[in-house]
Amino acid sequence: MIRIIIADDHALIREGLRKVFSREKDIELVATAKDASEAAQLCAKHDVDVFIVDFNMPGRSGLELIARLKTLRPKLAVLVLSMMPERDVAVRAFKVGAAGFVSKESASDEIVNAVRKVATGARYVSPAVAEQLAQNLDANTHDVAHDALSDRELQVVRLIASGKRTREISEQLSLSISTIATYRRRIAEKLNLRSDVEITRYAIEHNLIV
Repeated sequence: MIRIIIADDHALIREGLRKVFSREKDIELVATAKDASEAAQLCAKHDVDVFIVDFNMPGRSGLELIARLKTLRPKLAVLVLSMMPERDVAVRAFKVGAAGFVSKESASDEIVNAVRKVATGARYVSPAVAEQLAQNLDANTHDVAHDALSDRELQVVRLIASGKRTREISEQLSLSISTIATYRRRIAEKLNLRSDVEITRYAIEHNLIV
């Protein structure tokens, strides 16, 4: 029996996945979490085989959560769900320990197959991005400017592009306003951009907005 936990801040997604896995005799849904904090608590409490994580939950970034789960249980297989462009998320997710990546737009049978595969210790990535991953896993290769951003900087870019102000970003990420200002400055320098308008335009052009 494959034991799993699902972490997603959308109740409809959690319920939809619950129904999907309820039809599978070899998969048991142990618990669900609505945010990163609850996900970490459940990970510490339950010894499961696969942890399905929504990359875009509020608070702790998806990458930070993956790293936290792997710290708590090094042998845990983490399967990432995301609405973000596959290449940008998948490369970063695998580097911090994810075992698989599935787009939320994938059919339910693909998600089930992904769970079964990562539960065996193998990796899973949708065929659409397999070739892209093979070309971009080298940490020293930056094919686009935003590859040079840290995980937190990329998260801030997405929030800026979604229209959030500095104070709103600091509250959502539980960071000081001065820290967010520092991230903004670094982002502008790395992307060679001068304003939030240019950052937003860049994010739109590179499909970085959720």
